[in-house]
Amino acid sequence: MKKLLTLAIVALFSFNALAQADLRKKISVNGTAETEVTPDIIYLSISLKEYLKDGNSKKKVEINELETQLFNAVQKAGIPSENLMINNLSSYNTIAEKKKNPDFLVSKQYRLKVTDLNKWNQLMAAIDPKGIAYTNIESFDYSKIEALKKELKIKALQNAKEKAQYLVEAIGSQLGAPLDIQEINNESFPQMNYRSSPMMMKSMAEDSSGGMVSPDIDFKKIKLNYQMNTVFEIK
Repeated sequence: MKKLLTLAIVALFSFNALAQADLRKKISVNGTAETEVTPDIIYLSISLKEYLKDGNSKKKVEINELETQLFNAVQKAGIPSENLMINNLSSYNTIAEKKKNPDFLVSKQYRLKVTDLNKWNQLMAAIDPKGIAYTNIESFDYSKIEALKKELKIKALQNAKEKAQYLVEAIGSQLGAPLDIQEINNESFPQMNYRSSPMMMKSMAEDSSGGMVSPDIDFKKIKLNYQMNTVFEIK
């Protein structure tokens, strides 16, 4: 009985404390900060596939030859070798498959990380275009994204405080300490839809004057928008 009475007294005091806290005058505001940045990290997908010269199975361009061309092109472009990795193989048991079908063509997919999309032409020009099944831009990122997020959150919080300050002063009061802070993340990473076939690459490889032509890519920016929902006490 005494234990129940003690719990009831504690609960009553807790309720009273909460009730008193709820009586504080407060203001709730949203602060915002946003910016757009151009991606500086691009992930490319490159698919290589063996092909038959003039339809003759005895005159085949092997995947190893195409792979060597790609690896050498990556090195020549000054891209770190660790930025190139294999994504997928069309068939792991290629030896058995080739025994059954002499015309079997092996394909491999690679993922390449680059920081300069202008090197795309340089890479493609160094590889046999008939051995390229397709190239694709998978995704992109921004190298200083975390530092930028932190900066925007601080600016959004400062914006919230500034807004609360002039609103409270407009009614002849003073702004107190923050009681609650909640962040709302509205960042957006738009993805590009760009995919080139061997025929497209062949037509883009040279213009009428014999010079290299850049692919027509709409490089959308990364938009970051942060909101800070903040509750301040009014003195």
